[in-house]
Amino acid sequence: MKMYRSIAVVASLALLAAGALSRSTDSANSGANISGETTLVQANSGQMQRDASNVVVWLVPLGSVRPVRATGEQHRYRLVQHHKRFEPGLLVVPVGSVVDFPNLDPWFHNVFSLYRGKRFDLGLYQAGSMRSVSFDRPGPSYLFCNIHPEMTGVVLAVESDLFAISDKSGHYAIADVSPGKYLLRVWYENSTPNSLQALQRTVTLEPDSRALPSISIAVNKPRADHKNKYGQDYDPDTLKTDY
Repeated sequence: MKMYRSIAVVASLALLAAGALSRSTDSANSGANISGETTLVQANSGQMQRDASNVVVWLVPLGSVRPVRATGEQHRYRLVQHHKRFEPGLLVVPVGSVVDFPNLDPWFHNVFSLYRGKRFDLGLYQAGSMRSVSFDRPGPSYLFCNIHPEMTGVVLAVESDLFAISDKSGHYAIADVSPGKYLLRVWYENSTPNSLQALQRTVTLEPDSRALPSISIAVNKPRADHKNKYGQDYDPDTLKTDY
């Protein structure tokens, strides 16, 4: 009987030790909040913009730092159509995510994207209904409605789940970043692909790292007025509706 009690005590101690080791390992592997600052500068004048919001910064792990979410693993996001607007106007998702597009307005909408990124056309669908898209390739997908030309938005699919969007002051913070080497990437709607590519860099984050290098982004002219999904100008007569 004493032998069985001894075995039970040893087993209990082993379980406690394993739990303590697991908690210690989890604590050691837990990431930090990494922050940074961005500025937007007019490419033609060199003048700094006061509003530095909607800059997307993300970290792509290099080596075995932290696995990038597999493209086959689908996570769901939501981008609504409300008051003739896409809300939010900018949505960032990891590649492989599914985005639901519910129509919360009391009229029909049509969501389509024919520029870069994921190309799709959800057709015309009524109030209260919803359609979905899987964003299985990286890059920006510019969203429009074939009925309401004032409706514009962007879904940016990135090859990581470590991303953040800057506020008006240009500040951003990426949560739960483990120490290691990363590829830092940047996107802003009114910047050229070449200028954004030039901002790409490799960064190494030490265990005590809490900040990323400041980023200055050249701003070009906003996109020109877009066409409808047939590549034509919006018909003024068609736009004279109650919806």
